[in-house]
Amino acid sequence: MATAFFNQFLDFLLVLLALNFFIDISFGGRQIDPKSSIEFIKTSCSSATYPDLCCQTLLGQASTIQKSPQLIAHAALNVTLIDVKSTTESMVQLSQSQLLPAKVGQAMQVCLKELSDTVEALRKSVIEMDKIKSSNIGPMVHDIRTWVSSALNDESNCTDGFEGDNISNDAKTSIRSHILTIAHLTSNALALVEDYASLHG
Repeated sequence: MATAFFNQFLDFLLVLLALNFFIDISFGGRQIDPKSSIEFIKTSCSSATYPDLCCQTLLGQASTIQKSPQLIAHAALNVTLIDVKSTTESMVQLSQSQLLPAKVGQAMQVCLKELSDTVEALRKSVIEMDKIKSSNIGPMVHDIRTWVSSALNDESNCTDGFEGDNISNDAKTSIRSHILTIAHLTSNALALVEDYASLHG
C-alpha cells in the first residue's frame, strides 16, 4: 500500500512539475491580474456541462491557469484524474470489507476495473496536453477526445452492476454519488478540451 501511494504521489508531482515548466515557457514570467484570471475561469466554465462544479474545482488554481485555454483544460483533466484515483482507493478499501454483501463486492470489482481504465485514459490525456504544440494540435486533441470519451463510458459502465433489487439502496446511493461526481468532472474536462480545440479548428 505504501509503495502504491508513493507511486501515485510521484505521478502527481511529475504532472505539477510539467505544468509549472509549461507556464514558465508560455508566460515568460509575466504577471496576470488575479481578477482577470478568475473572470477567465468563470467565463470558460460557463460553457461546461456543470458550470458550478467547474468553478468550484478550478477557481482555486487561478494563479496557475491564468488566462490560458490549454492550461484550464489541463487543470480540469488533472483534477479529474486525482479525484478518480482517490475514489478508487476508497472503493478498494470498501471492497475488502468482510461485512460487504457478496453481490455488492462482485459489482464493486467490476466497477474498479472500469475505474482503472478511466485512470489510464485520463493519465494519457494529461500527458498529451503537456505535449501539444501549434504544429500537432489536431491529432493530439483528437486523441484526448477519444480517451476522455472512453473514460466517460467506463464511468457509466461502472454503475451497471449496481442495477436491480439485489443491491441495497444504501450501497447504490453511496457508490453512484461517487461515480456521478467523477462523471461530471470528466464531462467538464471534455467540454474545456473541446473549447481549446475550437480555437485552433
